[in-house]
Amino acid sequence: MQPEHQQASKISLFALTAMVIGSMVGAGIFNLPGRFGMATGPFGAIIAWLIAGTGMYMLARVFQFLAERKPEIDAGVFAYAKAGFGDYMGFLSAFGYWLGSCLGNVFYWVLIGSTLGKFFPMFGEGNTLISILVSLAGVWLFHTLILRGVEQAAAVNFIVTIAKIVPILVAIIAMIIAFNFDTFRENFWGGVGMPEKPLIFQVRDTMLITVFVFIGIEGASVYSRFAKKRSDVGTATILGFVAVTGLMVAITLLPYAIEPRAEIAALRQPSLAGALEAAAGPWGRWFISIGVLVSVLGAYLAWCLICAEVMFAAAKSGDMPRIFANENANKVPAAALWATNIVISAFIISTYWSADAFNFMLNMTSVTTLLPYLLVAGFGALLVRDDALYAGTPKARRSDMIVSWIAILYVVFMFIAAGLKYVILVTVLFAPGTLLYVWSRRENNASLFNKRETMIFAAIAIGAILGMAGLITGRITP
Repeated sequence: MQPEHQQASKISLFALTAMVIGSMVGAGIFNLPGRFGMATGPFGAIIAWLIAGTGMYMLARVFQFLAERKPEIDAGVFAYAKAGFGDYMGFLSAFGYWLGSCLGNVFYWVLIGSTLGKFFPMFGEGNTLISILVSLAGVWLFHTLILRGVEQAAAVNFIVTIAKIVPILVAIIAMIIAFNFDTFRENFWGGVGMPEKPLIFQVRDTMLITVFVFIGIEGASVYSRFAKKRSDVGTATILGFVAVTGLMVAITLLPYAIEPRAEIAALRQPSLAGALEAAAGPWGRWFISIGVLVSVLGAYLAWCLICAEVMFAAAKSGDMPRIFANENANKVPAAALWATNIVISAFIISTYWSADAFNFMLNMTSVTTLLPYLLVAGFGALLVRDDALYAGTPKARRSDMIVSWIAILYVVFMFIAAGLKYVILVTVLFAPGTLLYVWSRRENNASLFNKRETMIFAAIAIGAILGMAGLITGRITP
């Protein structure tokens, strides 16, 4: 039996599900109408969500059965990669997931600036000097809050999760009331006045935004060590996935019944604000803009927790330098949190020189997170080959094998859809990040790379050189 103070610190199924929803419902859902409007009409959107929903559901199922069959593996995302593919791949998964989370947090601050820019021009598109200064102040304010304790921050996240769902539900109800079937029908196959584009390319152009809005599906897995029951991790993942998917599909499709696709595509981000304004009047933009600020700040809090937790867990297992395993008196991984917020601050400053900081950070976040997802799905495919784990349960084994391979194919398709540019830019970040791996290996007196890992690092280094050359020559632009 656990001591009373330890039981009190555990997170319930309800709170774990809120963590998943809170992690997923952040900035992305408020940008869906505009991003989809630029790419495709309702028909293409339906196909895109079928692909994304199926792929991410399979990934959620992988997280679920891994939590059940490998309960001893905590901090799921990178730990699964290490268990299946070795130390360096485990490090790349941890570093990639942490880095993607940092980039996602930068995106949140850009969106806050862009939202305020609609009402206060000095904020521009979220990367003006005043936007950057306000963002930096926000980063360090949240830093101070989190240092006071994980349980306190998780409680704040739960309250914010409830608060930010309300404006989304109001927007859905308002757009259902204003639904115009004739407008929806005119938009269905692509809309009037939009450039002709093959359906496959329309769907491809939606893929990175769907990855972005699903990031956070693993939120319960990351916090598995805090769960009251291990089985709650998988249950919370599926419950959160179903709830958020329904919201995202509705937010995507309903605006097509409000105004022509060309007008949806031209909406300023957060585009849901413009969609609700078209459906219900000027109050809609104000209402959603307030909802965006609440939602993004809540999601930022959740992702700060996840960033620090991933780096902390990796350091505890020897996959990151030991310094990041240090905790303060409130049991917060303080060193990991400091590293996270320093990196976030540096990326926020860098947005000043970006031509389109909003979409660039969104796309980079999506691609950086794909590698950890691929390794998790791959570990699931390896696990089903373990006879001891599936003794007497051939149906479960067959089901888990199918789920794992569909998840693998989906993530590979996402890499292809992302394009070579973003894959190369990710290697520019991974190559210097490997210095952390070298540091931790020396601390543990362990050999650096085996033959396979040497080849992997060589490929990353070549990609980084090509990426830097492209940035310097202007062939690749952020």
